[in-house]
Amino acid sequence: MKRIGKRSFTLLLLACMMIVSSACGSNGSPKVAETAVAADSGTAKEPVKVVWWHSMSGDLGKVADKLISDFNAAHPDIQVEGVFQGTYDESLNKLKASLGSDSGPAMIQVYEIGSRFMMDTKAIKPVQDFIDAEQYDISSLEPNIKNYYTFDDKLYSMPFNSSNPILYYNKDAFKAAGLDPENPPKTYEEVAAAAKKLTKDGRTGASFAIYGWFMEQFLANQGAELLNNGNGRSSLSTASQVNSKAGVETLEWWKGMLNDKSLLNLGRKTDDTKKAFAAGQVAMTLDSTASLRGIVSASEGKFEVGTAFLPKPSNGGKGGVIIGGASLWLLGNKSETEQKGAWEFMKYLAEPKTQAYWHVNTGYFPVTTKAYDEPIVKENLEKYPQFQTAVDQLHQTEPNLATQGAVMGVFPEARQITETAIEEVLNGQKSPQEALDKAAAEITSKIEIYNKTVK
Repeated sequence: MKRIGKRSFTLLLLACMMIVSSACGSNGSPKVAETAVAADSGTAKEPVKVVWWHSMSGDLGKVADKLISDFNAAHPDIQVEGVFQGTYDESLNKLKASLGSDSGPAMIQVYEIGSRFMMDTKAIKPVQDFIDAEQYDISSLEPNIKNYYTFDDKLYSMPFNSSNPILYYNKDAFKAAGLDPENPPKTYEEVAAAAKKLTKDGRTGASFAIYGWFMEQFLANQGAELLNNGNGRSSLSTASQVNSKAGVETLEWWKGMLNDKSLLNLGRKTDDTKKAFAAGQVAMTLDSTASLRGIVSASEGKFEVGTAFLPKPSNGGKGGVIIGGASLWLLGNKSETEQKGAWEFMKYLAEPKTQAYWHVNTGYFPVTTKAYDEPIVKENLEKYPQFQTAVDQLHQTEPNLATQGAVMGVFPEARQITETAIEEVLNGQKSPQEALDKAAAEITSKIEIYNKTVK
């Protein structure tokens, strides 16, 4: 090898220094060098893709899509893809089929009665892990909503769309019947008495859909637990208590109004009772708070809609309503970056402004109390003062195991069994006690079989 002389080495060193100098700015930062490295490394990082399975269709789906679009625009490093998966039941069945593979989503919207199943899959990552890791503040989450999704002092999923049932009534019909439209019935006895007075001129006093959710709420409103073992929260439930005194008295009241022809039985579909109410065919009905805007709009120009708390017996115990709707769950089999991306999206959905927009455009409760300070929520309450009833009912609910809500792995089946029992009573096939005893035995059997699969 030929040796380099001193003069040649000096010239070479000078040339190298000039090259480095030209690659630096006045402050010595390697601008050209950085550009070259960036070019060699292959452009910017790809955004993290987060797949969200949800059950929001129609107008609700459009609002969900808007939230996704807004989040993606503000977070170029995370891109959420919302995928509609049908009803809550259909979506959960698809998730069951995906377990054990990587074909499932990073996060999924699951109705409240699917909570026990989700925990038992061992396939989820509790949101509490992320809350603890960054000391995320959840103090503004609605207590009665947060409580439902809390198990052993740990929040397992992030509340998203929440509702509970209220009594809707026709104020004009109340006036015509000599009833005070500003003093709606509060007890079973008052509802039955009002229904009798309202049943005239081709109108029936009331109609309640045969819906297991309503039965669950009637029990909680009396402080009665649907399941043993602290409603399945102290430990796994092993038996149904739907045949308790609270359940039997509820069906006796329901059947009593049907017997005296002050209640119209329209079956299991809440859409049918909604239509009958909007048409002025019935004067009182039960429905979700999420239906309020639709019910008020459908009745516009015909009569004024009033809203009241869910009724209970005059001798009923302390209770309130259980939160309904759904929450967001994180799947544990996704990469850490996907999980973190999904968590960022969950936090965005829980922000006061996001929840205010969601509430005003869907009718679901805001899951954070701070949303009520947002101007659009205040304006919405002025436009729909009936919604104040729903807010007050939620806030006045007595926190206990009954109102925290029951949890069991066979909740969808249990709800259908309860609906069959209600039908048997209303159709005169069984007494309330007989029908509910049979339902409790069937539900208990299903719980026992399920529990064997998760031990």
